[in-house]
Parts: sequence; C-alpha cells; structure tokens
Amino acid sequence: MKTIPPFRLKPEPLNEAAKNLPKFKWAGDNIGTRHQLGGEPTYIQAKIHPVCPDCKEKMTFYAQLDSINDEFCIADCGMIYVFVCLECNTVEAFIESF
Repeated sequence: MKTIPPFRLKPEPLNEAAKNLPKFKWAGDNIGTRHQLGGEPTYIQAKIHPVCPDCKEKMTFYAQLDSINDEFCIADCGMIYVFVCLECNTVEAFIESF
C-alpha cells in the first residue's frame, strides 16, 4: 500500500453563489475546514481501512471531504472518506459522522 503525502485542501469559491454561502451556525470552529488530500485520515469514529475487492490489498487513503455548511451538511457534520487501489483503479468511499 502506498501512502500519498498529506496536503491541506482549502475550498476556493468559484462563483458568487459559493462566495455567499453562510457558515455553520452551531458547529465547532474546525467543522468545514477538515478537507485533506493524502496522508492519514482524521477519522471521526472507527478507523476503517478498506481492502480492495479485486486484489485483496489495503487501499490507499486518497482524500477526506468535510461538510460545507448547515445546508450542505454530511450526516451531522460528517465527512466523506475516499480510498483507491492504485493497482486496480478501484475506489471506495464512505461517510462518518458524530
């Protein structure tokens, strides 16, 4: 299993609608800023590490995507985790929440 070096992802609004989205009203300060590419995932609950259904090897953590705001909230301020098998090009994603 390969590990991708970690990168912080900072959302950049691409239009006025995105620029004008309100922030979270009740969530903690870091909610909405936990986007990441590579490195190790910052799990909310259990440490789930998928195995490729094709080659049966552990998949590489690719990215985590955070909730955006109250309107675009993933399962109670959760995140989407994406894993990839770089050999088979198989992708697995799941959601964790508080």
